[in-house]
Amino acid sequence: MSSVAKVNSAAPIGFEGYVVEVESDLTRGLPSLQIVGLGNKAIDEAKERVKSAISNSLLEYPAKRMTINLAPAELPKDGTHYDLPIALAILVSSGQLRQAELEGALFAGELALDGRLRPIGGSITIAETARTNGYHTLYLPSANVAQANLVQGITIIGVDSLKQLYLHLKHETTIPPTETREEIDSQGAQSEGVLLDDIYGQEQAKRAIAIAAAGHHNILLSGPPGAGKTMLAKTLVSLLPPLTPDERLIVTKIHSLAGLILDDVVPVRPFRSPHHTSSQIALIGGGAKARPGEVSLAHLGVLFLDEIPEYPRSVLEALRQPLEDKQIAVTRANGRAIYPADFMLVATMNPCPCGYYGDPDHECSCTTTQILAYQKRLSGPLLDRIDLVVPVSRVPNEQLLASKKMSRTQHSQISDSINHAKKLQEARYRSSMKYNSSLTSSTIQRQVLLSADVKSLLNAAANKLKLSARSYFKVIKVARTIADLEGAHDITVAHVSEALQYR
Repeated sequence: MSSVAKVNSAAPIGFEGYVVEVESDLTRGLPSLQIVGLGNKAIDEAKERVKSAISNSLLEYPAKRMTINLAPAELPKDGTHYDLPIALAILVSSGQLRQAELEGALFAGELALDGRLRPIGGSITIAETARTNGYHTLYLPSANVAQANLVQGITIIGVDSLKQLYLHLKHETTIPPTETREEIDSQGAQSEGVLLDDIYGQEQAKRAIAIAAAGHHNILLSGPPGAGKTMLAKTLVSLLPPLTPDERLIVTKIHSLAGLILDDVVPVRPFRSPHHTSSQIALIGGGAKARPGEVSLAHLGVLFLDEIPEYPRSVLEALRQPLEDKQIAVTRANGRAIYPADFMLVATMNPCPCGYYGDPDHECSCTTTQILAYQKRLSGPLLDRIDLVVPVSRVPNEQLLASKKMSRTQHSQISDSINHAKKLQEARYRSSMKYNSSLTSSTIQRQVLLSADVKSLLNAAANKLKLSARSYFKVIKVARTIADLEGAHDITVAHVSEALQYR
């Protein structure tokens, strides 16, 4: 009888996952454990974890020469989640478990020395891989069950220890599957934070923020220090519509692959605010393991760059491709990964190094050369990818302590109009993850009808302002969002006129 055992696991590589077959063979010879199949250092160290876990679970660790193969051998393997399938393969090879008891199931988990299971990263990717390849059951550490249950169509069983799983597979005890999870209050969690009613004045900027939130448009706020640019940007957390179940799965999956969360679900749209000293790899993604960067962690949410001219030019120029393609390809010597990067870029900047250029109440101390050099830190191609550029003026001091009603009606009204505009876009594009900002030029020609008066105004303005083709279509996209906020079916001259103000 063959002593070769086969246990199924998965390899998360980039945003996708692949089935890995863990094979175990016991032969005569000096007691040893050899792991082959292009595994990294963490997998090589699994030898000691598996040995201690099996022994401390009161199971027999075979005193034979053991070979573990991770197939397919050409696929790079990384991570500690192979501990559990390696241990099970050894138990099957040594006759302590039967191969039939593991059929139709996929296993993943990191073993502690006492046999307990620790949470792993990429549990959603592993669950999707199991479902896609026809496995009916997935065994994971109990701490990962909340994430994995976002994937529908597969039974998820949370395991606390190797001994508990062994008794379950031997039908001596039963681990109940987690069929459903409690509903996540995305709306309640997202409503916390800065609200528009907390900001004094700035009506034009608030209007622009509402347009950006409704159509998922990129926006740049420019003004002197203390004008409220950062507070305006932070209101987007509570203005954006709550995550749908499909969006919540994708966002949680990215954060799990990045190792930021292992045992929880992301309840709200991400708001990422990297420091201006962040490297290009931190922003775009990469490293030795091609991990997702800030542009991917902000997927379906907001990437906030405060004082954008302070970021290195090379870092800013790296944003041009993901802003256009809505995804980022990270290529390294040991592999290539493609991550989604459909985010709202929200940036702020001062008009000059001292911040007071154009301020009627404060004299600017910068020279003309300094002002031009500061403003040129943002290249033309990058500015061309920003839909709305909004000047933010300083609020008069006498208004700062003025009494105001705290009914928060302005924020709730604007939030309702944004949600209504989102539903209109969802019905128009038949997708909950497609916004006006994501329209292509060919799609605009098919789906956005413009009257003769609107075309005449648009063409005249484009010629006078010397708009690029990209800017020309961005005006149409913003005008479409303004019309959706008002519940209008067609784009009018007033909508295009307002959209042109933000160029």
